[in-house]
Amino acid sequence: MIKAGIIGSTGYAGAELARLLYQHPEAEVVWYGSRSYIGEDFSSVYRNLFRMVDAKCLDDNMEALAEEADVIFTATPQGFCASMVNDNILSKTKIIDLSADFRIKDVKVYEKWYKIEHKSPQYIPEAVYGLCEINRKDIPGARILANPGCYTTCSILTLYPLVKEGLVDPDTIIIDAKSGTSGAGRGAKVANLFCEVNENMKAYGVTNHRHTPEIEEQLGYAAGREILLNFTPHLVPMNRGILVTAYANLKDGVTKEQIQEAYEKYYKDEYFIRLLGHGVCAETRWVEGSNFVDIGFQVDPRTKRVVAMGALDNVVKGAAGQAVQNMNLMFGLLENTGLQQLPMFP
Repeated sequence: MIKAGIIGSTGYAGAELARLLYQHPEAEVVWYGSRSYIGEDFSSVYRNLFRMVDAKCLDDNMEALAEEADVIFTATPQGFCASMVNDNILSKTKIIDLSADFRIKDVKVYEKWYKIEHKSPQYIPEAVYGLCEINRKDIPGARILANPGCYTTCSILTLYPLVKEGLVDPDTIIIDAKSGTSGAGRGAKVANLFCEVNENMKAYGVTNHRHTPEIEEQLGYAAGREILLNFTPHLVPMNRGILVTAYANLKDGVTKEQIQEAYEKYYKDEYFIRLLGHGVCAETRWVEGSNFVDIGFQVDPRTKRVVAMGALDNVVKGAAGQAVQNMNLMFGLLENTGLQQLPMFP
């Protein structure tokens, strides 16, 4: 059995990790870390696991946890993992970090967008960006795994084949994205109160959302050069889900058949990516509670643009599920082990 520790287990992503790992046939959680609930029963914080998880919340001592765990999940705010990781910890365990600390390869870009100093830039070069469908070959040998963000996972997977195959002009990409409120975390914030969110939809982080450089960097690798794009997220009154609608100018002569072929080239054998085809719109309700990503597209012959649409559950494929998927690869398991939950509906 893989012994796993979760630091930040009482946040939304951490609690989803606890739920998924409880059902995992090859893993067990040995440490439920939570700075806010030390000494309290985990199941008293998340009663969906009442009579299933019989453990108390512990602190966030990564040095002690490294002695017990084969892998540590850090579902923590930006800066925490970078401030704690060291050679001693990495000699004993693997780290899957759900924050942005090791996602961006240029430390100056990280510090510019996240407004904090990076405490361990020496580990950035070896950290593997854990988007399994694209970086699968690099994941098994990783000591530090940078779990992608929710918006970025959906945006990159939706656009990657089109950029990689040169079917679109990457400098014309515009990404319009929508997220449920769980994406903002469990902390109390006025902007996320029921009366603020219900019956409302709003854009935020316009031109400066912190996932922008992550999307640009990864799609830049696909394009073979640096790219700039517009990314605008929106908050919608639902618990879970990411919907990405991306627009890009098609290269001359590109057809919908070529676009379909590109998607199939990269994703036809991917368990967690479901290709909907031309003219079918992705919807968040059909992926809720699962690790699946649904992708569809529509070609607009009038404007010579493609509209590519992707949907996923931000807490599962956008966070905890993808982290477990990465763990499976790191430990030589089938990628979908413990992750075959069907989407919930209604």
